[in-house]
Amino acid sequence: MNPSAPGWILKHKPLITKWLLANQPGADDFYTQLVKTGFIYGVSVSTCVYKNHEPLKWDETERAKINLFDALFFTYHLKYDNTNLFFKEVNTFYTLLNSQEKSYFSGFIKAKQTAADLEKIIQNRLQTNEALLQRNFSNLITNALLFLDVVVFEWYLDHKSEDVKAYAAQFEALLMQLIWMALNQKQQKDNYDKLLLKLFEKSLRYNSNLDKTITDLDKLELTAYTTLFARRYILDLAALAVWDDLKMDSNELEFLEELGSKLNFETQVTQNAISCVQEFIVSNRNEISYLNYSNPVKHFYNQTSKTVRTLIIRNKKRLLLELSGSKDLVILLGYSTVRDLSKAEKKRVKTQLLDICKSVPSLAIFMLPGGGVLLPLLIKFIPELLPSAFNENRTEEEDI
Repeated sequence: MNPSAPGWILKHKPLITKWLLANQPGADDFYTQLVKTGFIYGVSVSTCVYKNHEPLKWDETERAKINLFDALFFTYHLKYDNTNLFFKEVNTFYTLLNSQEKSYFSGFIKAKQTAADLEKIIQNRLQTNEALLQRNFSNLITNALLFLDVVVFEWYLDHKSEDVKAYAAQFEALLMQLIWMALNQKQQKDNYDKLLLKLFEKSLRYNSNLDKTITDLDKLELTAYTTLFARRYILDLAALAVWDDLKMDSNELEFLEELGSKLNFETQVTQNAISCVQEFIVSNRNEISYLNYSNPVKHFYNQTSKTVRTLIIRNKKRLLLELSGSKDLVILLGYSTVRDLSKAEKKRVKTQLLDICKSVPSLAIFMLPGGGVLLPLLIKFIPELLPSAFNENRTEEEDI
């Protein structure tokens, strides 16, 4: 079974069905399994059904597809013994969730809602379509919020309401608020923590900004989220945000304990959330590049860097051609590798780079709202990936 090939869901569905019948997991058991896969933390190193026995050597995105499907399917299976209407319900759910985002989903939601439709939704939800990335910068930053879909789907099945998007926006706002508050518990903040806040704000799907005036947990409507999935997810994301270098300072620990209490968890549940984050990161540090950093939130910066680097590599020839017509830009970018550019030089670089991005369709992402956050990464990687062009221009400058 290949999660990147059409028809994978119909091949996988009998296996997840068999696994659920054999193991009979409750909501808490299943969620714990998802935590162990890394899906809750935004990086799937395994799956519930296949664990370490994958039919093919899947990549992280393919495992995430399976985990998202399994979580949605389990949520439906937990409420209904008969899963014949699962595809109709889940596709209707996504249609309502994205009712005003026609370019994102509704273009391929048909009257007859099938497994193939869900495959396309999951494909796009995991941000694997490059053209889609260029149109939707706000969805670029991270897959760490994928389980939000599952929490909202659970709410939809309970209420059968068309207010799905409003609930998703409310829950997303709460998660973002908690992540911001958790990061602000750090006694010492580094540049990655500050960048993470910016990237999270840009990744908001249903909210335009973050309310930074709220600093007290008492001001958050935590009582509105009563399901186990919602409450454990809230706690786990907060634990992920504050985890740092195998230790947690007193402010962070106090914050998480207070949060756990307000979510009506026993102290042991909060302690387990903290230890699970630590154990996952320690166990997988050598397998996942971003875990080589002491702080897991640096993943978001690393993932963004990887995306920018990939775009540059794929468009290397076109980029070289455009750069060859802009000697001034090449010289300034060369300078940027050995010294800080002046304010005026940075402005010239930004202006000229954006002009080039206009002429290279695949780099249009930098022109979208929020794309300016990525420009420093573009400046960083161009010299590294196109050394010959810069060496030639540096030589010219030295000769002059």
